[in-house]
Amino acid sequence: MYWFYLIAFVVLGYWVLTDGNGMFGTQPEIEYSTFKEQLRSDNVERVHIQGNRIDGIFRTEQKLQLTDSDTTSYKNFITVIPSFGDERLTDLLEENDVIISAEADSDGFWWYFLVFSMPLFFLLLIGWMFYRRMQMQGRGMFNIGKSQAKLQEPGKNKTTFDDIAGMDGAKTELREIIEFLKDPSRFEEIGAKLPKGVLLMGPPGTGKTLLARAVAGEAEVPFYTITGSDFMEMFVGVGAKRVREMFKQAKEKSPAIIFIDEIDSIGRKRGAGLGGGHDEREQTLNQLLSELDGFEPSENVIVMAATNRPDILDKALLRPGRFDRQISVDLPSQNSRLEILKIHARNKSIDESVDLKKIASSTPGFSGADLENLLNEASLYAGRNKRKKIIMDDIENARDKIMMGLEREGMQIDDEEKRILAYHEAGHAIVAAALPNSDPLHKVSVIPRGKAMGITMQLPEKEKYLYNKEYLLDRMAVIMGGRAAEQLIFNTATSGAQNDLMQVAKLSRKMVVEWGMSEKFGHLAFGGDEEDVFLGRDMTRQKSYSDSTAREIDQEVQVISQEAYDRALKILKENKEAFDKLAELLIEKEEVSGEEVLSLMKDDSE
Repeated sequence: MYWFYLIAFVVLGYWVLTDGNGMFGTQPEIEYSTFKEQLRSDNVERVHIQGNRIDGIFRTEQKLQLTDSDTTSYKNFITVIPSFGDERLTDLLEENDVIISAEADSDGFWWYFLVFSMPLFFLLLIGWMFYRRMQMQGRGMFNIGKSQAKLQEPGKNKTTFDDIAGMDGAKTELREIIEFLKDPSRFEEIGAKLPKGVLLMGPPGTGKTLLARAVAGEAEVPFYTITGSDFMEMFVGVGAKRVREMFKQAKEKSPAIIFIDEIDSIGRKRGAGLGGGHDEREQTLNQLLSELDGFEPSENVIVMAATNRPDILDKALLRPGRFDRQISVDLPSQNSRLEILKIHARNKSIDESVDLKKIASSTPGFSGADLENLLNEASLYAGRNKRKKIIMDDIENARDKIMMGLEREGMQIDDEEKRILAYHEAGHAIVAAALPNSDPLHKVSVIPRGKAMGITMQLPEKEKYLYNKEYLLDRMAVIMGGRAAEQLIFNTATSGAQNDLMQVAKLSRKMVVEWGMSEKFGHLAFGGDEEDVFLGRDMTRQKSYSDSTAREIDQEVQVISQEAYDRALKILKENKEAFDKLAELLIEKEEVSGEEVLSLMKDDSE
């Protein structure tokens, strides 16, 4: 688009300066003597004189030989008055009744100036366009060593702790940081030092970045934000220079906060990679460590960082004097989920029948970001069904989509496969309903969602932070219910149990190797696996037990898995009538609630 305008401007300027093809149209240049001859012959109708140039029109067309091969008739002409002048020219023009017009020679200066300045203007325009493109990209040659941190001035950040639900422990720790920033002298009088850094650790979506913004909003200080990857560049030394620039800017505006998101991208353990200890990432980390340790107490600059992989961070980052405070930001509890839902529901049109408390209890393991997404998906469901308010069914559908995946519409399943699938899911559901230590059954479905052909959904009544042996054994029996159902009804095994078998193998191995829940090994854990954070697990794993012990562990894992299968098979045989009824109900309705399953079990026992 820029090139089009530029070319149009040049063409238009040339046309204006030359007046198309001249003042009087197409004009050949003739000798002055020829002009005088035509003038004496009374064949000149009008002339326009500018300086020593004459543009004119003949009364009748004249054949003029301009070149050896060009003899053409022209009515317009151009000629130039000789440098010595012609004093009688005006008299001759008047004697022959020629119409005369004239303009000063100096008036054409600006036209010539424009013509000759156009190339310079063209080059300047190209340079300006190139400079603007470099600025927009932000990573051009002019910005290669500059800090990429974005500054939020005090007052522009409106986020406070009122916008954050739960996380009371983290808020308490961070309020001390805010008080330090607001009135550092009060703490310095009693010998307290300003914390150098705060590391926020927790799973993705738990609100680590939101907490950092809230600290800046509460303290009303300049807030610099940057991600760990923004330090890295293809040029050696750029990352370290950007770290220096960022801290220099923050010190000039102290008190201030620097927030580094995803610090694990530059803060990984040094010396673990294949490239040794001289790569660009490690130079950047070394500079960051130097800046953290080089703070003066009066500078009042606090560094906050967030990561969901604290296990791979370099130990030098975590020592006192650098990241003094390490705050764990965990997944919200049930009460916290309720408060988070209330915050996200402020700007949503929700029907009065919606029970947010029930939603909070039915979403264990959801992060704050997941809960926000839940209500957003529910609003999309409501809009799709042309409702003006979100109802409970919308939220239920949104939760099922998030937890189990999108429903695969149009998928054709033949009757035999559907029957196998119904008995498989019914096997999970009957075992879950029969065992006392399993989570309450919410629903069972044979509607394909995501990668699963069917699903049995259980929802815990409360948060679980510790898992006892009885719960884990019941959990594995529920998982084995699908494979046991296939064997009992069809005397075969299908590939649909692949994920079930992997879960049981993982749980049983953890019980034996890590949690000391094996009858054979007793209260003994075989931990101590060390893996390189760059080379991966399989290449560097070091086992803390012998090969013979490994064989015994495999045997014990097999025993636990077989016992889970035998328990599931026994329960299905004992509840065969309810089992068959549930499978037929699933074939008919495709989805059955947990209450209906419990009702079938109760009728069978009577």
